[in-house]
Amino acid sequence: MTLWETLRIALRYTLAFGRGHLSVFMAGVSMTGLILGTALLLTVLSVMNGFEREMRERILALVPHVTVHTPADGGEEYSLRERLEALPSVLSVSPFVSFDGMAIRGRDVVAISGLGLESMPAPLPGIIELPKLETLSGVVLGDSVAQRLGAEAGDSITVIVPPRGGRNRTAIGTQRIAVAAVVDTGTELDETLSLMSLKQASMLAGIGRGDQQGISGLQLRYEDPFAVELLLSQLRRELPPGSYATTWRMTHGNLYAAIQLSRDLVVLLLTSIIGVAAFNVVSALVLIVIDQRGAIAIMRTLGATPANMASVFIAQGLIIGIIGSAIGCALGAALCTALPGIVASLERGLGFQFLSTDVYPVSFIPVDLRGGDVLLIASVAIVMCVLAALYPAIRAARLQPANVLHQDL
Repeated sequence: MTLWETLRIALRYTLAFGRGHLSVFMAGVSMTGLILGTALLLTVLSVMNGFEREMRERILALVPHVTVHTPADGGEEYSLRERLEALPSVLSVSPFVSFDGMAIRGRDVVAISGLGLESMPAPLPGIIELPKLETLSGVVLGDSVAQRLGAEAGDSITVIVPPRGGRNRTAIGTQRIAVAAVVDTGTELDETLSLMSLKQASMLAGIGRGDQQGISGLQLRYEDPFAVELLLSQLRRELPPGSYATTWRMTHGNLYAAIQLSRDLVVLLLTSIIGVAAFNVVSALVLIVIDQRGAIAIMRTLGATPANMASVFIAQGLIIGIIGSAIGCALGAALCTALPGIVASLERGLGFQFLSTDVYPVSFIPVDLRGGDVLLIASVAIVMCVLAALYPAIRAARLQPANVLHQDL
């Protein structure tokens, strides 16, 4: 039996060719389960990839990869900034001022995390260009902070910063500041973000001395933020006494680890759905073998070998896997494309936000469809279907034509 004849018979048993109504129905049922499994797995995996991408592109766009906490002079005595800029893989080193305080407007009070920078570290995706921090005379508020204060760009708020203690700060810092802009990053940073110029933040935090501008430390950005732990030991050797370094994994690492754990668990659970669909292929092909015993016996008497019969049902499992995974991946890709719009429409229609940054890292459904995931899911589905076809193929090869024809008589 040639390869073409094997495929033709397998297609006849799988698709709507000939009279094989039961075989076509059973193949369709198993194929439907495979389509749903692959589509669901691809969609959920793309959503988890989206959370990982937003973690990298949005949250890490504002969160420094490494933070070096220094004395108020920023380690100028040791030329610390120049020494850190010379380290390998370091893209930039910039001073910062950070403080915790409260923002007040009318009767509304919101806790804020103030951050003073020389300039924006990187453009945020989907965010309008912000005013230059070097010349900024107001504060840039996160969207959630602005909503709770009922403030918009052009309004004024009062910022109160408690004393840090020590000789440089003994009184509460209070200042009336205009809201220069409201930024919606779509991440959890919007809950407390208050961005301002380095000089203004230094005055509020009370860490300067006279006309000298103090800083909280230095922020470092690396080429690969996920490799900072490997480079941290080299960085610490350059730090002067009294300074220490922290990485983004110490502040946001739990969030990234939770995303990775959720992704792995979801992949494991949804892969089992494809496994269930593969078991359906086993039962479907066994029933097809029983239903087509007469046809198998006739082909054996015409010269087909047991290996020819086994190859027919293995080819049928391969056809089910290819068609099911192809349709499932296409359906999953279409669902991934439409999912953000569907969720946004539901939120507008129901007046309810499914994701809120006070609970989740982002306030929208992120989707990142990757070609590698499509190939991996399709390959796994096809391999599982071929493996599932082995037992029915062996059973078909062991059928004795004489016994089958005698029973029919």
